[in-house]
Amino acid sequence: MTCRLLAAALCCVAAYAQTPAPPTALLSPEVSADRRVTFRVRARTAEKVELSLEGNGRLPMTKSDGGVWTVTTAPLPPDIYGYTFSIDGTSFLDPASGEIKTNALGPNSMVLVPGSPAEPWEQTNVPHGTVHHHFTASRIAADQRDFFVYTPPGYQPSKRYPLLVLLHGMSDKADGWSTVGKANLIFDNLLAGGQIKPMIVVMPLGYGAPIHSLRTGLARDPAVWGKNAENFARTLLEEVLPEAERLYKVAQDRKHRAITGLSMGAGESLLVGLNHLDRFAYIGAFSGGGLNATAKPEERYPTLLSNKKDLPSLVYLACGSSDAAHAPMIKLGEWLKEKQIPSVWNSTPGAHTWLVWRRYLADYSKLLWK
Repeated sequence: MTCRLLAAALCCVAAYAQTPAPPTALLSPEVSADRRVTFRVRARTAEKVELSLEGNGRLPMTKSDGGVWTVTTAPLPPDIYGYTFSIDGTSFLDPASGEIKTNALGPNSMVLVPGSPAEPWEQTNVPHGTVHHHFTASRIAADQRDFFVYTPPGYQPSKRYPLLVLLHGMSDKADGWSTVGKANLIFDNLLAGGQIKPMIVVMPLGYGAPIHSLRTGLARDPAVWGKNAENFARTLLEEVLPEAERLYKVAQDRKHRAITGLSMGAGESLLVGLNHLDRFAYIGAFSGGGLNATAKPEERYPTLLSNKKDLPSLVYLACGSSDAAHAPMIKLGEWLKEKQIPSVWNSTPGAHTWLVWRRYLADYSKLLWK
């Protein structure tokens, strides 16, 4: 019996010895002191692997003898970059990294290339505010949804604070601005530098229909998206803001209330803000909401022209020069100027990416409550 057990044990040892050793863990991404970033992924049988890097297009990767594909970028400007690997035509997140750029349709991995000194969206040794996660049922959109609220460092529940409503873009989730945009860190750092005033920021889910409609193809159905902005405005004004006002002491006067957003959220910000000037004095739009050939601003923003009492304190428009939204936003800015509506136009290099939107939020925030 002892011999049989010994033989079985020796067989197990032999089998274990023949088992291939687990692959060595990869370091990816690796950020060097000169801001070059090296990306690595193991794909032994792949024939073609590329890196898709936000703001940089597709970069070919090179295969080593061990089946590890590698690419090192040129020095990158300080920022947070989304990226994926394309392995024989299929997109993959980086299995060696836990930093995820959330999205309802296409999540990415993320890498921070730090600045010196730190950029506003980096975590630094300053007092930090709190991001609160709330859940609610929407009667208007007929779904269960969530929203986020940022309260500043030293928040006092008995004190009334200015309100900023911050809207995400198409395919983002409600956490877009806090998870990907790092809005809370931007506010923390600007507050620590005395560049902005403390405020409460409400970040809702920006759809007037259930978010699952994005995943089932209904987002391409004009019948769905024709009512999206209209229904979203109702969810914001009739459901989310009343709940936020119940939970937090936010300013009730329009002079201390602002709304802004990016892309889809930019159009929603203009639609809600310019048609509810009794509620918002500061309106912002990043990379969206401009005027195309068929747009009739008089029909889109009737309240803006009829209400001579409550004019905006500021309409802030910003867009990257290589963004398709750039020309329509210039057209909107010209129309506002013609109607003598106070506005600021910020054109910068860049495309339709978070690489410009974080900067626009920092710039816009400094202009509030003047």
